[in-house]
Amino acid sequence: MKKTYFILLSLLALGMASCRDLTGINLNPNNATTTHPQALLTKVEWDAFRAFRGTGPLYIQKMLVQTDGENAGQIYNWQRGDFDAYSNLRNVEKMIEEAQRIDDQTYVALGRFFRAYYFYNLALQFGDIPYSEALKGESAAIFSPKYDAQKDVFKGILAELKEANDLLEAHPAVISGDIIYGGSSSGWLKAINAFRLKVLMTLSNRTADTDLNVKQEFASIVSSRPLFTALSGEDAQLVFLNQEGNRYPEFNSSGYGSGMYMDSTFIRRLQDRKDPRLFVVATQTRLGKEAGKALDDFSSYEGGDPIAPYARVNDKAVAGKLSKVLERYTQDPTTEPLVLIGYAEQQFIIAEAIVRGWITGNADAAYENGIRSGFKFYENYAKGIGSFVAEDKAAAYLEQPLVKLSAASSTEAKLERIMMQKYLRSFHQGGLSSYIDHLRTGYPEFRKGAGVKTAYRWMYPQAEYNTNGENVSSAIQQQFSGSDNINAKTWWLNG
Repeated sequence: MKKTYFILLSLLALGMASCRDLTGINLNPNNATTTHPQALLTKVEWDAFRAFRGTGPLYIQKMLVQTDGENAGQIYNWQRGDFDAYSNLRNVEKMIEEAQRIDDQTYVALGRFFRAYYFYNLALQFGDIPYSEALKGESAAIFSPKYDAQKDVFKGILAELKEANDLLEAHPAVISGDIIYGGSSSGWLKAINAFRLKVLMTLSNRTADTDLNVKQEFASIVSSRPLFTALSGEDAQLVFLNQEGNRYPEFNSSGYGSGMYMDSTFIRRLQDRKDPRLFVVATQTRLGKEAGKALDDFSSYEGGDPIAPYARVNDKAVAGKLSKVLERYTQDPTTEPLVLIGYAEQQFIIAEAIVRGWITGNADAAYENGIRSGFKFYENYAKGIGSFVAEDKAAAYLEQPLVKLSAASSTEAKLERIMMQKYLRSFHQGGLSSYIDHLRTGYPEFRKGAGVKTAYRWMYPQAEYNTNGENVSSAIQQQFSGSDNINAKTWWLNG
């Protein structure tokens, strides 16, 4: 890949330097200007499954607190985002280009999926974004792409996902270079269609838009397209290896220093439901450990108040009254895979669709299978402590009145339970998905300090003002009457 870029850049420089005939210029035959898309796929997958993750979403979703300074995510005071995802998208575009050159539609299909994944996240973070003219600097000399309306971006995302499904169904093949499903196109078909359901459910406030046909498209996919069917083993997930460059992202992370602790919001929600997943994500407090309390004693875990002054929370930490993130996340190089889309999330989405009346089915069964899958994930990957979340523990958990979906008496109450379980499953998984759910449904609720407004988006990157000023300014004017601020709703929420 790197060699390809060097050759292309060299040729561009020569073309700009002179208008003379370059026919006689010798090219190094050892430097390839083309490659097989399988050589790009591994890097594309590695980047995509690690994108939009990290600790940032954990502060926003009230899972972590900071005690050695004010964290902008924790107090909903973030400002500018970044367009780093476009750099990863360049590799996706190159993979599609190479796949089209050799007419291999399986790689085109995966390219469409990854384009949809990146643009989905970018659109939710900002609003209108470059889409139709993006990534065309090399192919069409467009270096200042226009911004497409968020609705048009979502229409494009859904079209690309449908194309990905159609291409893989028409051209099933072993996909070389695939580190997610080991080359299985059937595995990718299920992941693509599960992600289509996620995108459509994200648009739950836009069901009145007849050109989107959100509910009808959702029902069609559920009834006729391949989806995940097993509690485990089918998720689209990146498994890590104990090798240099292939380890879990938080392994040996300096970010998990003395100032990072668990948020009381997350801890209490697990405690209230007697949820044993607490024991596989958090440590006991120092006082709880010194008192000799058992690892499965819920009273030996405690989090910091996310809206209290950080100095006060730090005092609590110094006193030994706060839990940290369990050491396996930083000390185990292969602790758990990163799931881009999986069975648990799919089942919660289907349960929500049934509750909303989009499709018919057993919402309780879908919801419970989502929970069982979440428990099974930790049973499989929380090494040495998986017994805390074994099948018998999941069964007992599901019988609790605060957990059972059938114990909720209204549609709103059922939606709240579904969103809560998606949230409890999402620690270090799913990026900002639970915050997106919060914005569109109001669940789960997140406490805010006095005078703190809801943040719906990020401001556009400063680099866009510097290099694409006319187009970004036009987008801001059209959406927000000229004010690029984080407290403005964008199209997807304005139904």
